[in-house]
Amino acid sequence: MEFSEIAKLVAERFGERVVGVVAEAIDPWIEVLPEAVAEVARFLRDEPRLRFDFLHCITGVDYLQTDPKRKIEGQPRIELIYHLESMVHRHRLVLKTILPRWKDGVEGQLPEVPSVCSVWSTANWHEREVYDLMGVRFLGHPRLERILCPEDWEGHPLRKDYVMPLEYQGIRGR
Repeated sequence: MEFSEIAKLVAERFGERVVGVVAEAIDPWIEVLPEAVAEVARFLRDEPRLRFDFLHCITGVDYLQTDPKRKIEGQPRIELIYHLESMVHRHRLVLKTILPRWKDGVEGQLPEVPSVCSVWSTANWHEREVYDLMGVRFLGHPRLERILCPEDWEGHPLRKDYVMPLEYQGIRGR
């Protein structure tokens, strides 16, 4: 199925919860509101014409202006990007949602999005990785805890404003 047909099916089903469609990208994508992610994911998996039965990965991207030489358009944000594939129909899709860097604009309060673990079991590890490194809380995740950093690690190392600690557990870094 062509991307335009997939986008049309999703837009018809979810209306205003679809906030963007970009067909001209190398990986065409559909953007949905954060609160709609799990419901859209379930539709993408269960709709017989789509059958997106495989989640390749979930990627978190921090858009924060930290280098004055590089221009980042729009407000500071975190984008979540879900790379999907239908093994049955042999088509691919990128699903995207945009979160504020901090929940309710309060620094230190992690942004939240519904978990898709109940849709694709592989999301369990991907969501834990994004939580650990980017600081996004996945609501409804069965065991949301760090996966790469130690449990007592402070902060989320892939955020652009992350400051590496000088010392950890009595060991001084560079």
